[in-house]
Amino acid sequence: MTVSSIEPRPAPPVAPAPAASAVPVPATPAAPCTRAHARLGEAFPTLRVHHGPPRSGDGWVSGAQLLHDPAGLRELIDFDVRDGLDRYGTLLRPDVAAGFCLHRYCWPVGLLFTLPWLLERRVPLLPAEALSLRRATGALTADLGAFFCLPQDPAAGLPGALVVADEAALRERLLTALTEHFTPVLALFRPQVRRGPRTLWACVTDAVVEGLWQVSALLGEEERAVGALRALLPEHAGARTAPFLPGTGFRFEECDGSAPVRTRTRAGCCLLYTVRPADACTGCPRIARG
Repeated sequence: MTVSSIEPRPAPPVAPAPAASAVPVPATPAAPCTRAHARLGEAFPTLRVHHGPPRSGDGWVSGAQLLHDPAGLRELIDFDVRDGLDRYGTLLRPDVAAGFCLHRYCWPVGLLFTLPWLLERRVPLLPAEALSLRRATGALTADLGAFFCLPQDPAAGLPGALVVADEAALRERLLTALTEHFTPVLALFRPQVRRGPRTLWACVTDAVVEGLWQVSALLGEEERAVGALRALLPEHAGARTAPFLPGTGFRFEECDGSAPVRTRTRAGCCLLYTVRPADACTGCPRIARG
């Protein structure tokens, strides 16, 4: 579902960790959102979420480093420069390397918000400073605090719970939480990617939609996720989705007479053509489809 040019790169094989060191999955609602994050690791083993304060050093880049230390951003982008040379045998344009890096940040980070929303009806508040990531292994840390939930949620009485009236209000809170997280990140990346705000928010929109779509399919929740995403980002006139682009782009497509399969038209270009001119991703908005 996500084009190979921007899909998170699989981590190198590692020896299995001892059972005692595994991140525990709580049996009670005492740690909201951790079950959904654990299921992310089950569905996509290259994305492991640890809960606790942000880390730094040994390949970790914290959100604070990313936002306030130019070396943090440079470290992330340089990873994609090396990765691009390894994948394609050519040096990526600087703006392309930065664009790939931005997508590979938004794709997993968006899931920290959207997967708990889909599976638990909870939306965590996670500013960029509450996270850290380690690109070489795909691991992330999240310092969980306050979260939004519905009145009937068993966790509604816990410290940090912010109860909203209904599903529509929870969707609004999800868009707000995502917007507050990604706004400073996009401001940081904009000079590197050399694109305007609409193009940058198209990148975030694609990452949020495709991330939840792909992981939900691995969890057997694709239909539920597609319906939820359509409600989150409706395309009808007057829909309030800004700064996210309206509509999910989902559609069905036939190929060589086979049964139609679900695909989507991306909101923005992934720039795959800059390294593979003869190729286009399956959802390329640069190619007109009937």
